[in-house]
Amino acid sequence: MRFAPAAAALSLFLATTASVTSAQDKVPDPRAASLIMQGQAALEAGDTQGSIDAFEAALAVAPAYTPVFLELAEVARREGLQGKAIKYYRGNFAAISGEGAALVEKGALEKAKRNLARLQSLCGDACPETLSLATSIEAGPPARLAAETAEAPSSN
Repeated sequence: MRFAPAAAALSLFLATTASVTSAQDKVPDPRAASLIMQGQAALEAGDTQGSIDAFEAALAVAPAYTPVFLELAEVARREGLQGKAIKYYRGNFAAISGEGAALVEKGALEKAKRNLARLQSLCGDACPETLSLATSIEAGPPARLAAETAEAPSSN
């Protein structure tokens, strides 16, 4: 029984260390890196489905590699699927900013402002991701969404 507190402390230390090290981005498998480049090239060429296929293949090869999720989110945003894009985003600065931009595109400005506040607290006001999201929020939702909102009948 004298070793129980020491054993508990050691196990807590090991669990914390393991979770912190596994949460960090790793160097991707070279096959995943190649698939990501293929997906980016396909997206630039306008082949959305080809880019999705390449990114999903990269995800199968390197399931914990965050940039794959960011690329899939970007494709979803370009396709107008902001809800799907939001689900792809993870907890890094670029992801928080991208999720906020997708929220702006959906018209959810209050939620986007929460992401902005989170970025400001994590990386500051001068952080590129913070500045990007602030610019998106300032610009507001796309014109088509603003027009749809303006045309909606009032409930008076």
